Amino acid sequence: MSKILSEVLEADARYSAGFGDKGALTIPPARKFAILTCMDARLDPAKFAGLSEGDAHVIRNAGGRASDDAIRSLVISYKLLGTQEFFVIHHTDCGMALFTDAIIRDLLANSLDTAVVDQKGWHDVGAGPGSDAGEFVDWLTFADPASAVVTDVRRIRTHPLVPSRIPIYGFVYDVRTGKLIEVPEATKLGAAA
Repeated sequence: MSKILSEVLEADARYSAGFGDKGALTIPPARKFAILTCMDARLDPAKFAGLSEGDAHVIRNAGGRASDDAIRSLVISYKLLGTQEFFVIHHTDCGMALFTDAIIRDLLANSLDTAVVDQKGWHDVGAGPGSDAGEFVDWLTFADPASAVVTDVRRIRTHPLVPSRIPIYGFVYDVRTGKLIEVPEATKLGAAA
């Protein structure tokens, strides 16, 4: 058993021992909102949004992007589980701004091993083989988190399966301070009709 697997199972044993009435939580989120955010390990939506189990839906992916799958989750969240507000929260110092689609495609074509980055950029240190399957993935990279929030809120707001009555708020989480910084243009675009 790996050290990480052992640590996770030990943590779960401690957590489940005090689980109590959490097993009675209902499927719909109690506070009726959803957060779309990045998978970055420095972000803890439960802490920055004051969540407890059962409070809200948290949808995470690389960059917190409004991908087709993220929108699928948001639609299920409101249509079947009653959420009434959405938050799109990107963050400073995001890894998605450190590469482009072309860079990751080239790295994957050379090797499936983990790449390294230094002052000269990304380098593949693997021996191969790689795969050209990365050519068919839209990696949804971006240069500026605030601009990406605007793009993602616009995409959700204009999606034919998202009703105009749902407000969508846009923020950038500052990884240095823990503060949520509103992106006014995004929140304006996401205003409920």
